[in-house]
Amino acid sequence: MHAPYASDPADTRGRLYPEGESAFRSAFQRDRDRIIHSSAFRRLKHKTQVFIEHEGDYFRTRLTHSIEVGQVARTIAKHLGLNVELTEAVALAHDLGHTPFGHTGEEALDRLMAPWGGFDHNAQALRIVTRLERHYAEWDGLNLTWETLEGIAKHNGPVLPPVPYALAEYDARHDLELHTHASAEAQVAALSDDIAYNNHDLHDGLRAELFSTDELAELPILRDCFAEVDAAYPGLNYYRRRHEALRRFFGVLVEDVIAVTEANLSDLDPRSAGDIRAAGRMMVQFSPALWSDLRVIRAFLFERMYRAPAVVEMRRQVTQVLDELFPWLMAHTGDLPKQWRKDVEEAATEEELARIVCDYIAGMTDRFALQSHDRLIGGA
Repeated sequence: MHAPYASDPADTRGRLYPEGESAFRSAFQRDRDRIIHSSAFRRLKHKTQVFIEHEGDYFRTRLTHSIEVGQVARTIAKHLGLNVELTEAVALAHDLGHTPFGHTGEEALDRLMAPWGGFDHNAQALRIVTRLERHYAEWDGLNLTWETLEGIAKHNGPVLPPVPYALAEYDARHDLELHTHASAEAQVAALSDDIAYNNHDLHDGLRAELFSTDELAELPILRDCFAEVDAAYPGLNYYRRRHEALRRFFGVLVEDVIAVTEANLSDLDPRSAGDIRAAGRMMVQFSPALWSDLRVIRAFLFERMYRAPAVVEMRRQVTQVLDELFPWLMAHTGDLPKQWRKDVEEAATEEELARIVCDYIAGMTDRFALQSHDRLIGGA
């Protein structure tokens, strides 16, 4: 049973290109399925979360991260009476725009594209699902519903000026009301992202031996989680002990979001999905106390993981790869694959050419970017 403030696929604002609806799938189910079957979603398998994709088989990639976000989002959405399919569609699509090499690649492309409006992975996700996926006979993109596109564009809150290029370009054609908050489903997807990466980055940092279990056991929230495990299972095996503590940590985050969101919804008493958008604040939130504790954990991860010497050196190397690959392809457009050359021929300005090269590089996997650099520039 859906809550009155849940998004209803029967009341969708529709698709940019009208099409007949499925006899056995809702509009939001079709959106989710189109995202799962997209080329961009498959490429997430070989894109960095924190560690370069080929550094180890057990570290998270963007694909496994997105699947974990989807799992958390389904759980929360179902408990709150929201539309699970829309929530999952936004959760699975939220990282489609990520470059090779994670945030390091995004920072490099943003700098390289500075003369032409910069680069933003969230805006790029919208560009992918509205333009760059070219499989259908009648349109570019996946032709997703307005609600899914809105969720991709502004799941983290209203988009304030300056609006990233890719968002502004699409919004001019199809108004996504960027100045308002998104649906409750999109907000759940956003917080599920935070829950997933806060949990799995601790897992991956331990596996990489960038910090110890004992150090984690001194951090807020985790201190209580480890104490609970030790009381219940004295003498537990080292690996099982940390897994049990981290799964409790995961549960604390989920339970906190649900409790705070239920309180926010009770205060607002929304009677429609529109009431959520018009609320003027996020409905799906962590409590202030838990958010304060998470900031301590994030500071620990920044110091010990994201800025670890091995990670910093990796970032330097892959930044150089993109710094060299971008100008090379700008000057040697014949090295772009055949399916990109028609776009190059039609590019009337340097900015349009730069966008084509940016789209191509942003879509690369980690290994393909390294291979392309080695093939095109390595011996130059």
